[in-house]
Amino acid sequence: MPELIAIDWGTSSFRAWLLGAGGAVLDEIPSGPGILSVPDGDFDAAFETALGHWLSANPDLPVIASGMITSRNGWVETPYLPLPLDARTLAHALTAHVTKRGRRVHFVTGAVRNPDHGLPDVMRGEETEIIGHLAASGAREGLFVLPGTHSKWARVEGGRLTGFNTCMTGEVFAILRDHSILGKLAGDGPLSPDAFLRGLETGRANGALLARIFSARSLALMDRLEGGEVADYLSGLLIGDEVAAALASARGAVTVIGRGDLAERYRVALSHAGAEAALAAPGMARAGLWEIAKLAGVIG
Repeated sequence: MPELIAIDWGTSSFRAWLLGAGGAVLDEIPSGPGILSVPDGDFDAAFETALGHWLSANPDLPVIASGMITSRNGWVETPYLPLPLDARTLAHALTAHVTKRGRRVHFVTGAVRNPDHGLPDVMRGEETEIIGHLAASGAREGLFVLPGTHSKWARVEGGRLTGFNTCMTGEVFAILRDHSILGKLAGDGPLSPDAFLRGLETGRANGALLARIFSARSLALMDRLEGGEVADYLSGLLIGDEVAAALASARGAVTVIGRGDLAERYRVALSHAGAEAALAAPGMARAGLWEIAKLAGVIG
């Protein structure tokens, strides 16, 4: 029997689950267009198109969503909550929205660090994945990295999110590869673990990052890096630099919350830097949405 529709709606991705007792997955939509791909910003229509078959069969089923869908570029902008925060804090801050067809959607808000002083930082969606991991594993402490276009490094203490930092590594990699001179010598080719490891070494080296980045071109010019290896080398260099900086200020085992090749790259990079690293089980966004909905009384 369905009990909840859970949605993880990001900048470039959409995932949804039809959940039953205990959060069991009854059906899922594994991929779909992110918020920037919604025609004319008509999120009501995109919502009905993606989930109409579930909604028609279960018109009174509660819906909960997290991610960039709650950003200024999304459907309903929700306020950021200051740190520290936990699952119950997020549950008490849900924003309810009624669609044009009268369906109620509960939006999970984001988190903010240093809103009034220093350099502020924000996240939307990652807090839900962290809550999901805590609920699924029973953990109360830990250092986490959530790889992505904008990677998040987060600290949990006593079951509460107490700090985080954002690194624009994924976006910078895409810009350098596709829109800079570094990508001019890059060619297509299979994944090169050796080139990635070479990049990690350079990423962990001393000196200005912007100077080390140019080696992705100079090594290729000297025929010391094949065209098909340039992208993996550059990926390793940027991730290596990010990991080195993170580990310089935070010690202990690291849990990688993410999917696919990128999460594995971060696990390899952490291990290469001498840190204990493990991949979280899949489905943390889904688990977090279930936990928050339960604590909010959205589901019984």
